[in-house]
Amino acid sequence: MGSETRDDRWVRMLQEHDRSLRRLAASYERDPARQEDLVQEIWFAVWRTLPRFRDECSERTFVFRIAHNRAVSHIDYTQRRRAEPLDEEAPIAAPNADPEHALSQQQRSARLHAAVQELPIAMRQVVVLTLEGLTNAEVADIVGITENTVAVRLTRARAALTRALGARREPS
Repeated sequence: MGSETRDDRWVRMLQEHDRSLRRLAASYERDPARQEDLVQEIWFAVWRTLPRFRDECSERTFVFRIAHNRAVSHIDYTQRRRAEPLDEEAPIAAPNADPEHALSQQQRSARLHAAVQELPIAMRQVVVLTLEGLTNAEVADIVGITENTVAVRLTRARAALTRALGARREPS
């Protein structure tokens, strides 16, 4: 850790990774209050585990490995119960933006988010981590599988998402 204290390092990591971990939590938990609980559980686990971090992997991999483990535990704890859909506020469009286009984009994003949440956990894990910009090698390290298995799960997840999104399309 060098001259950086545990608390300083934790705060820096929080600033660098909080948005990504919030997106990860949203992929595991639909209820906003439970999402926040999951994020808090993740950050507490990072803080608690930080003294044992030996820089054997990147901080990013370390944080996502903890997040992955907490998310899986969270799902086990809640026994995979179904929550109500997210009540997301619509983004405010720029004054000169096309409102129909903005609504269409929001609807596509909501359909994708819902389709990702419906994936089996093994596929959802690799999709979410990949969407956060992690490499197959990093995803494999975090989830505890081989890179080949990551690639296979991604291929299957893409096919499942294509089917799900195709099935949900509304007639034009």
